[in-house]
Amino acid sequence: MSKRSILSIYILSGVLILVVFDYFLTTNIQNKEVFIQLQRVEGIFFLLSIGLVLYLYLAKREEFKQLKEAEQRRRTLINSMVDFVNFKDGDGRWLESNSFGLKLFQLEHVNYKGKKDSELAEYTEFYKESLIYCEISDEETWVKGEISRCEEIIPLPDGHHKTFDTIKVPLFFEDGSRKGLVVIGRDITERVAAEKQLFDSEQRYKSLFEHNPYPMLMLDLNGLITTVNPRFETVTGFQQAEIHGSPFIKLDFSPEDADLIRTSCEYVVENRKGIKKGKDIQFITKYGKSILLSCSFVPMMIGVELVGIITYAKEVTQIRETEARLRRSEKLSIVGELAASVAHEVRNPLTSLKGFVQLLKKNDHPHEQYYSIMLSELDRINLIVSELLVLAKPQELPFSKHQIVELMNEVQVLLKPEADSFSAQISTAVKNDIPMLSCEGNQLKQVFINMLKNSMEAAADRIWIDFEHKDDSISIIIKDNGSGIEKKRLKHLGEPFYSSKERGTGLGLTVSCRIIEAHGGKVRFNSEPDRGTEVEIILPYKA
Repeated sequence: MSKRSILSIYILSGVLILVVFDYFLTTNIQNKEVFIQLQRVEGIFFLLSIGLVLYLYLAKREEFKQLKEAEQRRRTLINSMVDFVNFKDGDGRWLESNSFGLKLFQLEHVNYKGKKDSELAEYTEFYKESLIYCEISDEETWVKGEISRCEEIIPLPDGHHKTFDTIKVPLFFEDGSRKGLVVIGRDITERVAAEKQLFDSEQRYKSLFEHNPYPMLMLDLNGLITTVNPRFETVTGFQQAEIHGSPFIKLDFSPEDADLIRTSCEYVVENRKGIKKGKDIQFITKYGKSILLSCSFVPMMIGVELVGIITYAKEVTQIRETEARLRRSEKLSIVGELAASVAHEVRNPLTSLKGFVQLLKKNDHPHEQYYSIMLSELDRINLIVSELLVLAKPQELPFSKHQIVELMNEVQVLLKPEADSFSAQISTAVKNDIPMLSCEGNQLKQVFINMLKNSMEAAADRIWIDFEHKDDSISIIIKDNGSGIEKKRLKHLGEPFYSSKERGTGLGLTVSCRIIEAHGGKVRFNSEPDRGTEVEIILPYKA
């Protein structure tokens, strides 16, 4: 009912009341005094009623105005929101929606109020399925009877899509019947894209770190270990839980290498630049194995902030061993070329010189001592030439079956006079049955002779020889209690022309190692000054 209709009714009813009251007074009140008083009362009542009506009208008008302003503010608020806001009644009919929601579902020009999602689906072909699904989702919220939250993906006509964090709040009457449903959908498309980008970045980083073929570890700015990759655990034997929070330099490094690591970390922190150490760092694994690491240190940045240091520790043990073998092969190649060109030329005049010296020795007795020395030196030269020829002419060896324990016994008999002159006692122990071995017997004898002579010349008075048959090899250990060898010289053993003896050439061990290698075996040296030397010869065995 309009304001004008209400006002007309009020005026008509007021006039009617006045006419009726005046008629009552005229026909029933004879006393003029009473009549006048009642008319005054009538006037006062009429004025009061008009005042009350005006007051109520003005009050309601102000209240209505405030409600209208509040409604306007609410509409402005929800329409300015970047969220989808929708109010529905207990039957799922739309009561109100903001502009964002109407535009999202292409319903700007549709009279949506009082319609369900499935009914509105008929107005937009593109969002038909989405609106039908909304009705199903609403029903699930009603059944649960509690606030629900989910992520919904809404396709866009341009082929893209928007992701909404949707909250649905069901409202109920006191009797439990459905009152209404509030739906708020916040657009989190950019956040989801950023999270996905961050996740993808983290996954790439994680894959790079965890599946890197090189050992890697992360340090904080104080040099404490925070994370290591699986390759680091495999190479070093140290697990993440064991060394987390430990200083990197407190692992098994030498003091010199620890200083290199410390200065590298300080350089990265001060300059925020990566650095690669040119010197290999020696590291002792958890199982006591010595390995070489080539380390690089790079800053770990988040934005412009330095948060730590990433260390790449490439294991180069085999590479360095291969390089050493190549250098050794180059030396042997040079020796071989030298031997091939010189050995034969030296032997011919050597034979003549030796013959003439022997002849002079017979006829010149006063100088016989000098001739003996000359013959000894000529024999030494001949021995060097023979060793050179072995290096110069590697060839297919005619292998045959031999019992290497018997070969060693023959060598001991041959060297017994020399062992007696050095006061050296040789003892042999066979730990288990030693089978016949396919080998070149004379060359193995030469190896045994060289090794035993080295022990005698190292002032050893006891030499132990142990034989042991393992699964696929035969081990011969020759150990003495002689003067021993310094650690820094051990790695050079077997190199041509490297010898600590005053009259040595270093070719004896070189030839011995070449013979063992030709048999597919290995030679290992272990020694300490004043505590003797141990040489292990490992020869492969096939039944």
